Amino acid sequence: MPQNKAGEIALTYIYGIGRSSSAKILDKAGVDRSLKVSEWSDEQAAAIRQIIGAEFKVEGDLRSEIQMNIKRLMDIGCYRGVRHRNGLPVRGQSTKNNARTRKGKKKTVANKKKATK
Repeated sequence: MPQNKAGEIALTYIYGIGRSSSAKILDKAGVDRSLKVSEWSDEQAAAIRQIIGAEFKVEGDLRSEIQMNIKRLMDIGCYRGVRHRNGLPVRGQSTKNNARTRKGKKKTVANKKKATK
């Protein structure tokens, strides 16, 4: 976590914690949101760590759960699972023109040559 940032922003560097979650954690721990991480006392840091450990699934556990959910969709063969398996957009986006992030680099297809008479 970056030491020179405000606590609310710094907590978002943890995978699985966003702005709203970080605000809730800091309020529950009784730490001022604008206080920088370097200014936290050991007791405050321990309280924040304890709240995150008890109430939130973060980092490796969260990543593995998401991967298991995707694997389950692929195993049951539902539409979303098939889209994941084929590397196509899962949430209904158009693929005719865009979707390069999911589809990867363009694969050029050679055009048909005209038949000579």
